[in-house]
Amino acid sequence: MNKIVIDLREHEECITEEPVEITSREDKDLARTLTESGKLEIYETRHGLHIKSSSYVGSLTLGNLQININPKINGAPFLRLLRYAYNLRNFTFFPLTDYQSRSLSFQEVLIIQLIAEARELIMRGLNRQYVPVAESLTLPRGRIDFAAIVASGGIIEAKLPCHYFQRMEDHLLNQVLMAGLMMAESLTDDLEIKQQIRRLVRIIENDVSRIQLNLNVLDKAKREINRLSSAYRPALTIIEILLNAQGIELTDIQLVKLPGFLFDMNLFYQSLLERFLKDNLPDYQVKGQKSMYGMMAYARGYNPQGKKAPVLRPDFVIYEGKQVVAVMDAKYRDLWEKDLPANMLYQLVIYALSKDGRGSATILYPTLNRSAREARIEVREPAAGVNQASVILRPVNLQEMDTVLANKGKSEYDKRRTEMAMEMVFGKV
Repeated sequence: MNKIVIDLREHEECITEEPVEITSREDKDLARTLTESGKLEIYETRHGLHIKSSSYVGSLTLGNLQININPKINGAPFLRLLRYAYNLRNFTFFPLTDYQSRSLSFQEVLIIQLIAEARELIMRGLNRQYVPVAESLTLPRGRIDFAAIVASGGIIEAKLPCHYFQRMEDHLLNQVLMAGLMMAESLTDDLEIKQQIRRLVRIIENDVSRIQLNLNVLDKAKREINRLSSAYRPALTIIEILLNAQGIELTDIQLVKLPGFLFDMNLFYQSLLERFLKDNLPDYQVKGQKSMYGMMAYARGYNPQGKKAPVLRPDFVIYEGKQVVAVMDAKYRDLWEKDLPANMLYQLVIYALSKDGRGSATILYPTLNRSAREARIEVREPAAGVNQASVILRPVNLQEMDTVLANKGKSEYDKRRTEMAMEMVFGKV
């Protein structure tokens, strides 16, 4: 059968008109797992295959079907926001106009940024670290290993076993960088991108060993970053995103490998808002994923397994001094165009009723519609109709955010950035 390509935006749906061949048990199981996880709904109807995207973007292959899901905001604005959210550098040899003129998937945008980061590191000279070396030398160096001599029966040959440190490029940071580039090559079909990656790998592999990349290795590499190697942080951030987006986590220990790439835009949106709020609210403290204790607890005598009480963790809690002034969640769903899901509403109602919520909680949702305005849902006591709390649906215009970030340094836009941050927290006056 011919290959069928379906292009969607996040939170869109379609029914295939052409026949789709998903016959293998593996593909059918994956389609069911994707649907159950909420990442991508795929199920058969009498009219064809029904596909519904969520907040995940990327690309996926099932049988003869390729599904591409792209962000609603794209081109140069999306790239600028992506760089800002993850503190990635702006390279002149990866101009924004190149991205606008090419049809690139989300992961390819990340891969090109990784190429730029890696190229910059190579041009500066890869970081060198002192690595322990143990070998037998004709001319002793460092510390002679007398224990090894004793173990050999005290026989001294022409070479002596030595332990010493050598400053070299073959250490974990460079090994993860090369492994990340090689992983990135497998995530794109673009020949030009593949060629650029191969050229970089050829430069690195002469002095750096190959390793098996996984999250444990990546975490270890991140812990090794210091002030001398801080330039590696953006590259490792991209590698982590690419690595995480290649599987579906079913349990704490089980991960299903995807035939493609799916990235949750909620993570990007939350990082974007957190940095924007912290950068532009100098008189307030912004705490991300702040735990709210005390609202929920197991009843005495009714916790047979001794479990810990559930803890609320809103995306942002805003403080003025020691006082909480706002509790907010970032939800990557345009609530101006799409309905508010019940689970989102219930979550925010609980925040609003908490002691820190003080009667209200806010959903910050992204939109491109300049007509979008704030909405409020009152939580009332059913019998008397008394208002007990409010859930605020507050739009964040991503196009305007891109404009104020692109014009950083200009006084009118600097002022507007602060105004936007205040409006996110307190609404428009």
